[in-house]
Amino acid sequence: MATRHQAREAVTTFLYANDIGNEDIEKFIDEILEERKIRHKQKDFAISLYKGVREHLKEIDKVINEHLKGWDFNRLGKVERAILRLGTYELMFTNLDRAVIINEALELTKDLAGEKAAKFINGVLDSIKKSYP
Repeated sequence: MATRHQAREAVTTFLYANDIGNEDIEKFIDEILEERKIRHKQKDFAISLYKGVREHLKEIDKVINEHLKGWDFNRLGKVERAILRLGTYELMFTNLDRAVIINEALELTKDLAGEKAAKFINGVLDSIKKSYP
């Protein structure tokens, strides 16, 4: 059975794909989730996160940009941007535990972007967390 971490990893992949111009990714979400054995509640969780981020993307990007402190949003790596978008969505629009959200984002970052990026992601999400208690 898949975990929420695996669901978040899939969502990060979908957001990344969308960001690099693969807008057709939505047609393949069910197939990709099935291939990764993300089913039932975790599949619903993943789809909910993806759709939530896409629905609130402009607002999420605005909040991220406000918390970057000396960074240009457009200079962010696409993987880092996908992880920040997911984490920011969860902080702003879900009732999930804040520490869990940030920890999951850090684990994704370490797996997909490296240790240096994890410090950056942690700082940005911690700042956003303070604005959305």
